Amino acid sequence: MNPRVEPLPPGEWDPFLTRVVEGTGPYHVFTTLARHPALFQAWIGFGAALLYGTLPARDRELAVLRTAHHRGSAYEWAQHVRLAREAGLTDAEIEAVRGTGTVGAEIGDGTAVPEVRETGGGHRWDPADRLVLDVADELHARGDLTDATWRALCDRYDEPGRIEIVMLVAHYDMLAVVLNTLRVPVEGPGLIP
Repeated sequence: MNPRVEPLPPGEWDPFLTRVVEGTGPYHVFTTLARHPALFQAWIGFGAALLYGTLPARDRELAVLRTAHHRGSAYEWAQHVRLAREAGLTDAEIEAVRGTGTVGAEIGDGTAVPEVRETGGGHRWDPADRLVLDVADELHARGDLTDATWRALCDRYDEPGRIEIVMLVAHYDMLAVVLNTLRVPVEGPGLIP
């Protein structure tokens, strides 16, 4: 599929994009979004705050991969498989992220009732990982979390961590939509270190 917005060629990079690329590599996400310099500059700081936030790297990458899977974002998936491996996820765990998750419904008293409970490829997630996947599943399906999932987040994370995980999933959902819509191409093998 051809990009709807072509990545900027190096001769058109402004000083800000040049600094970003020098620190990260010439990823198409950056060279494409930099076609709108004001938005790109505002977004890169927000994205970096989430990418290097307070959540454990494993939690962050589970949430991002599940979100990329839900949105069918090949670009987001490809970039974050590498980061997930760096965060300690195994290839089997990464593939299991593509499994069906729990989409909670609530009855009147706020009790979560799971509608689907498969773990993907027979993988059994530990409760901490399962919680992260449930957060991504529920935010994708409902745009909200059940009270039961929120209580579990309260048991696991402090208040900034709870805010961060919701913002992380919402951000990567938005980014996946942008990447898909603009048809940002995945870098070929060997093009980025």
